[in-house]
Amino acid sequence: MALPGHILLLLLLPVATAQTNPGPCSGCGPLSLPLLAGLVAADAVMSLLMVGLVFACARPRRGPTQEDGKIYINMPGRG
Repeated sequence: MALPGHILLLLLLPVATAQTNPGPCSGCGPLSLPLLAGLVAADAVMSLLMVGLVFACARPRRGPTQEDGKIYINMPGRG
């Protein structure tokens, strides 16, 4: 939960940003279309790799098979 002081800071952040002086890149143009397409494609590939990695790590693994012929102490339902 955010404290009231933090909420006030978040509300005043756009005001403080609007009053700062523009930096040396204030006249830079927009990104070129091929660069923008490359960034979007790279983001999509990285997202798919992360989803695949999470899926591979989170899937249930096969454990060793239980030997049903053995009877152990303190195991209800076996024997």
